Amino acid sequence: MEPVWGPLSRRAWMQSVAAIGGSGALAGAVSAGPLARLRQRRKPDWVVGRMSGAEALVTALQLEGVGCVYGIPGAQENELWDTFKQKGLPYLLVAHEFSAACMADGYARSTGQPGVLCVVPGPGVTNSLTGLGEALLDSSAVVAIVGDVANGADARPFQVHSLPQVELLKPVCKSIYPVQTVEQIPAAVRQAFVAAQQEEPGPVAVVVPYNLFIEVRDFRCPPPPEPPPPWDEAAFARALELLADPTARIGIYAGYGCMEATAELQAVAELLQAPVATSVSGKGVIPENHPLAVGWGFGPHASEVAEAVFAGDGRLPRQAGVTTLLAIGVKFSEVSTGYYGNPQPQRVIHVDSSAANLGRILRTDVCVHADARLFLGRLLTHADRLRRPANPQLMQRIAQLKAEVQRRFARIPQPPCGVDPLALIRALRCHLPADALLFTDVTVSEHLAAEHFTVYHPRTYFNPVDNQAMGWSIPAAIGAQRVHPGRLVATLTGDGCALMSALELSTAAREHLPVKFFILDDQAYHYMQMLQLPAYLRTTATILARLDYKALAQALGLAYLDITRHDQLDERLRQALEHPGPVLVRVATDYHERKIRWIEAVRRRYARELTPAQKARFLARIGARALRLKESD
Repeated sequence: MEPVWGPLSRRAWMQSVAAIGGSGALAGAVSAGPLARLRQRRKPDWVVGRMSGAEALVTALQLEGVGCVYGIPGAQENELWDTFKQKGLPYLLVAHEFSAACMADGYARSTGQPGVLCVVPGPGVTNSLTGLGEALLDSSAVVAIVGDVANGADARPFQVHSLPQVELLKPVCKSIYPVQTVEQIPAAVRQAFVAAQQEEPGPVAVVVPYNLFIEVRDFRCPPPPEPPPPWDEAAFARALELLADPTARIGIYAGYGCMEATAELQAVAELLQAPVATSVSGKGVIPENHPLAVGWGFGPHASEVAEAVFAGDGRLPRQAGVTTLLAIGVKFSEVSTGYYGNPQPQRVIHVDSSAANLGRILRTDVCVHADARLFLGRLLTHADRLRRPANPQLMQRIAQLKAEVQRRFARIPQPPCGVDPLALIRALRCHLPADALLFTDVTVSEHLAAEHFTVYHPRTYFNPVDNQAMGWSIPAAIGAQRVHPGRLVATLTGDGCALMSALELSTAAREHLPVKFFILDDQAYHYMQMLQLPAYLRTTATILARLDYKALAQALGLAYLDITRHDQLDERLRQALEHPGPVLVRVATDYHERKIRWIEAVRRRYARELTPAQKARFLARIGARALRLKESD
């Protein structure tokens, strides 16, 4: 099928030209755009002057350097949204409040600063809960400005949207600041930004009754104090002793908590001559082409290279496996560990900014409640004690294993009915700039991308890991593109995930945000099919409708491309990435016999944990169904 390009005005073209320029255009675009303020530390300014509650709230957001607010106005917040416009605070109208939370999350993960959404009470809050839950479980700093029904002596009963907003938000937020008086508004907002970033990042909500937005007061509100990062000196000393042991073979497992400490992490790895594996969320904390980078995970579910290097080769002393694990800024969550499948090293040092995360999964020798960057920086001050001699054999082994994987997948056979998703992932890596932002979603291919998509920079690879919120990538990518006008942004989304947020493509078209949306189309929840078929010899509730994606793209105002064979990948990817506007790329997908390490490892581990009675029940059911299938043949 030939490419189909949507209408593109001269104004829209000029708005999007920067997206083609890559990193060279980024510096100029950022310096002139709303993201410029994100690179600055919080200003020590006070909220001062006579103003309305809405004006005080917007002033507080501006002092925090907010580059965009995502949401939908409603009756309870029209005063606030009008003030956004009046005071020049950038905002983006979304199609659904789930998307507002995901966009704020995408903003936060891609900038390192809290993302902001603004929703009305009632359905605005309930629609946003799934996205806030993803931010909570994935440690992403988000601030939700939530309207509420009127309060005070004159407030009437049975107001519209009179759900218990605070109680609804509690399960998905670190902290909630319910405002009772107009004077409390700016302090609550600014404290929310501190709380969202303190220790383990996460979502925080400020709930404001709508009648307070129009009340006028004299404000003199200082910025809140910023608490120092956590630090445990005694635990650091014990960790230092283990790391200084010359007989220890050290490996590093780094997570999202290291995202602001990439230089320090690389320096410590080189100092210790330690291989570095990451969690899924941590991809990019060390360039994955670094000689000591081995990919994600270190068990049978994850990178082949990481598993082999951490396990070691017992025949070669200098290539023996890891005995001491330094886990830093990582939680050992179910997805990143393949259903808790990471092997247990002899010694474990666990460092995290949240004490609640420490020592929960692996048997741990030292738990260090500390900020990752501070911990790594302190290790570097003990370089003379920690420095290991160069280990060229280790680096050669890592390079050899990486080369073997590359050779094995250098040519991916054409499956019968479409594109092997691994071929698409490898082609995307070839064509996307090194600093492009790739947002993946809850598909089988998220595990293929985690293993095979090489990440060169921090905050360029994103996945909804621990809440597995389907449909996250489309709005999250749009939210990031809004504040990265000079960066190329792409999504890798399954057709089932796209059904949950596809109408948000209209937002990209309306605002001419040039995201490249790659949708893997096989008309099925293939992830569930791969889990169901071996266990039940059949699938249930996994077949999707066949959609006309070309018509969808034209209806929503996007350009369109169709990829059905491997020999189309290079040309169609170039066309999509060079187009100055948003593009929907439908990729006819055929998994054929593609094996997924994560699924195979999790299936084996789950089966091992079944009781004998449970195993017997599964086997009896499968045997009976297999017999019936044979008889029906």
